[in-house]
Amino acid sequence: MPRQLKPSNEHLDYIAALLDDMWRIPGTQIRFGLDALIGWVPGIGDAMSGVASFLIVFASWRRGVKWITLSRMIANVLLETAIGAIPVVGDAFHVFWKANRRNYRLLLREREQPGSNTDRDWIFLILILLIAFAVVAVPIGLLVWLLRMRVG
Repeated sequence: MPRQLKPSNEHLDYIAALLDDMWRIPGTQIRFGLDALIGWVPGIGDAMSGVASFLIVFASWRRGVKWITLSRMIANVLLETAIGAIPVVGDAFHVFWKANRRNYRLLLREREQPGSNTDRDWIFLILILLIAFAVVAVPIGLLVWLLRMRVG
């Protein structure tokens, strides 16, 4: 039976660097990677970078990272992909959010200090869920209110 290869930390660090901070804008400390560049491709760019971002998440899952940390990693990627789909604003968000670098640091944290900082992970996930709920509920609530005002 063939032995399955697992990517090393160096490989995952390289993937994070390639996607998030491989190059620097001259004269600044602002770094960017393929994520920001691929995002300029209309329609499929952000989806492609989202799929590439799951490489670190998948490797973390294979290494047995706790589900709360995996959930936070997935939320990082989904947030970057969702906001990244907004023209111009999303491309800037790719440069500053760096989901892959964040996920790589979460993987290292989990390996060096298993189970630490799960409170921060829970707070992050709860905030993301509350914001997502507000983004959906507020416009629907306003629409219902406007319709009631118009009809009533």
